[in-house]
Amino acid sequence: MSTSKGQKAEAQAADYLISQGYQVLARNVRGGRGEIDIVAQKGALLAFVEVKAHRLRDASLQAVTEAKCVRLRSAAQAWLVKQPEAALLQCRFDLIIVSPSVGQNLKYKIEHLTDIFR
Repeated sequence: MSTSKGQKAEAQAADYLISQGYQVLARNVRGGRGEIDIVAQKGALLAFVEVKAHRLRDASLQAVTEAKCVRLRSAAQAWLVKQPEAALLQCRFDLIIVSPSVGQNLKYKIEHLTDIFR
C-alpha cells in the first residue's frame, strides 16, 4: 500500500497479528509480479497477508480479484525461493480488512479472513 492510510492499516494489521501470536517476518515484500503486505509465521504456518482498508467490507473483498491473487502467488513464490527454510512450512493466503468502527470505542475494526484462496 502506498498511501498513508494504507501504511497505517498495514501497521494496525501487523500489531493485530503479533497480538494473535504471529511473528511478522517481513512487510511490503516485492518479488515476482507482485507485492505481499505482510509475511507472518505462527508455529509451522506461514501466512502471506494482504491488507485492505476500505470503508465498506465488500469493497475490500472485491479488491482481491483473480489478477490480484495471481500477483500474490507470484510474489509468495519469489519470497519462498529466497527463504528456502520457509518452504517447509504450511503456507496460506490471508486477508486482513481494516475498516472504521461504527458505534464502538475503537477507531477501527480488524477482520482476519484465513486461507482466502489456493
